[in-house]
Amino acid sequence: MIKKTLQSWIFIAHLIFWSAHWSLAFLGFENLSWNGFSTENNLLYIAFTYGILSNMLLFYWQYFFTVPYFFIKNEVSKFLLSTILFFIFVSSIEGYLNYHYTVTNNVLDEPFTFFEFFVIWLFPDFIFNVFYTFLGFLFRFPLEYFKSEKMKHELLKETHNSELKYLKAQLNPHFLFNGINSIYHLIGKNSTLAKNTLLQFSNLLRYQLYESGTQKIALKKELDYISQYIEIEKIRKGGDITLKYDISNENKQQQIAPLLLIPFIENAFKHLSDYDDPEENTVSILIKEVEGALICKIENTFDTLENTKSVGGIGLKNVQRRLALLYPDQYSLQSFKDGNIYKVSLKIYFK
Repeated sequence: MIKKTLQSWIFIAHLIFWSAHWSLAFLGFENLSWNGFSTENNLLYIAFTYGILSNMLLFYWQYFFTVPYFFIKNEVSKFLLSTILFFIFVSSIEGYLNYHYTVTNNVLDEPFTFFEFFVIWLFPDFIFNVFYTFLGFLFRFPLEYFKSEKMKHELLKETHNSELKYLKAQLNPHFLFNGINSIYHLIGKNSTLAKNTLLQFSNLLRYQLYESGTQKIALKKELDYISQYIEIEKIRKGGDITLKYDISNENKQQQIAPLLLIPFIENAFKHLSDYDDPEENTVSILIKEVEGALICKIENTFDTLENTKSVGGIGLKNVQRRLALLYPDQYSLQSFKDGNIYKVSLKIYFK
């Protein structure tokens, strides 16, 4: 609807523009003569008519053809060639008509040289033709430019959406793998606890499947989901670890992209050290939303004797890409090793 309205206004603007030109011939040229062409012999009307038609041809050649098909696509050589050739073609026809009416109607009293003909007839037409050629470009270029930018923006947005869907699809199997692996280890230790954990795990999976399908979700729901996940890991690890976590949010209406923080939590437990002393196997989690920003700090110990190249895991690469797409220039993320402690610090600034 908006597009049709815009096209209607553009059409009306063109109609008014050219109508104003034509009205000059019939309202402003009374008793006027130019190089022998006058309103008294009607030659001025004829000359003005084919002059305006030439200008229109050059204008719309730019407007409908060279700008949208060549210039906006950066095919500059084709743009220049088509413009110059059509300009020569139209100007030649206009020059011939000038010559024809000059000779056949004895417009000039004395014969004239080609130089005089060029100065008197062709050069003024040349100036007008250049002006209307440039005007056609000037009218069309902004429309094509904004149209092109809009298409680029929509294409970029669609690309981002597709990439986000792909990244999220990767996240679900990653979550399933870690969750099932946790329950598998529980089965041999405590079957009753394993059943209860499986029930809680199904609640988490339900959240992923049915509640996190939107671009944004209430931060409170996301934090509740994380808290449940931590409780499952706490049950699985039992007394083998020292766990500290503090999760809170200030604004109950604040929203966040779903499943954005869970990979950090997953990796903290997945790559946690396995020392004999539970106090040496520590996980510390702080997630707090305050004054329009989310602060997330996660630390876990890891075994320095093992290969620690995969401490980050696929989940962290995934979430880094999602952050770049969802919160460009709105977040800071640091992850590094400090001795046998792996630290992640994330801050998201909500707009």
